[in-house]
Amino acid sequence: MREDFLHYLWKFKKFETLNLKTTTNEQITIIKTGDYLQLSGPDFFNAQIRIGDQKWAGNVEIHLKSSDWYVHHHEKDPAYENVILHVVWEHDTEIFSKNNSEIPVLVLKDYVPSEIINNYNSLISPKTWIPCEKQIAQVEEFVFKNWQERLFFERLERKSKFIYELLTETNSDWEYVLFCLLAKNFGLNTNGETFLKIAKSVPFSIIRKESFEVENLEALIFGNSGLLDCIKEDVYFKDLKIRYFYLLNKYQLEKVYTEPLQFFKHRPDNFPTIRLSQLASLYSKHHNLFSKVINLKSVKDVYSLFNVSTSLYWENHYQFDKVSPKKSKLLSSSFIDLLIVNTIIPLQFAYSNRMGESNSEDLIEFMTEVTPEKNSIISKFESFGIIPKNAFETQTLLQLKNEYCNNNACLQCAIGMELLKNN
Repeated sequence: MREDFLHYLWKFKKFETLNLKTTTNEQITIIKTGDYLQLSGPDFFNAQIRIGDQKWAGNVEIHLKSSDWYVHHHEKDPAYENVILHVVWEHDTEIFSKNNSEIPVLVLKDYVPSEIINNYNSLISPKTWIPCEKQIAQVEEFVFKNWQERLFFERLERKSKFIYELLTETNSDWEYVLFCLLAKNFGLNTNGETFLKIAKSVPFSIIRKESFEVENLEALIFGNSGLLDCIKEDVYFKDLKIRYFYLLNKYQLEKVYTEPLQFFKHRPDNFPTIRLSQLASLYSKHHNLFSKVINLKSVKDVYSLFNVSTSLYWENHYQFDKVSPKKSKLLSSSFIDLLIVNTIIPLQFAYSNRMGESNSEDLIEFMTEVTPEKNSIISKFESFGIIPKNAFETQTLLQLKNEYCNNNACLQCAIGMELLKNN
């Protein structure tokens, strides 16, 4: 038994209410259960309850056991002085208010139908991948769609925290924030943190100044990645190394040291050499990129803006000193889709919030154009009959799984609530 289940029972009156009595046998009539604000202090505020012949207005506190009142030290907290009813699952001790009068207690388990308890226990069973995997496909489309919108913006709120941290670090330089975000996401999961450190290691004012020559950008980011920390006969390698130390001296920069970049398990087109070159090419091709990104409204426009390749050297190389068949290494549509999901949409959301504006409908419409993501979580949902049609829906499923299903938070989830309500 969990306390959030008791909150659910009380909030929606999922128990017999006609003949409620306190532990001292006084009749209870619930006029108003109170406001479930989930703030510090009692669980339900501004309740109205008749106990015996007396009508009370105040707060309701809920615990698994009466003794939890003392375990949580409520007797020392002034916020609990106006509790008019203590709702518990098990009554194991009397609780007294500041004036030494006993606080009325309702033992909820005496009034909850067994089928409701059975349904709850079945829903939160830990034996399944998600608690409702056998029922989720039966949830009404209206309920599911409304909940997806909430999940989508919850996920954006979480992603925005990192953006706000970057804003603080960069003195609210949105261009610099975009550069850091793109660098992190160009590095994917394996090299993302190292790419981010590389991006932060060069003042963005220098990136702006040197962006007119792609070789200088490559020299800076390849040099700070550690990829130039060796000796090779390759002419381009030597040129980058000369440029790198010239730029360090020119701008009085200190060489940084990062974790070694990972090539292992990556397809060649995802090698860090290729991704760093594409990032340099993007910033060489587009100046004032933030103003362009923030106004993107469609996938087609994103594909056009991010239609960039590596520099010429990398068309027939994946690593220094190793020639490969010539191939134009443009950013693929699937990679650009990842940038939309993890960079562009979160940035537009955070910027809109900072400007005090709302772009919710635009963001949803934008995301519905993006191809659905493919990963093990999405595949599992598909096996339960939930087939996402776009990236908006896949992002909501990831949020659902990670933040609700994994934490057995069925009673905070609209799907769980709907299934309990219908049982």
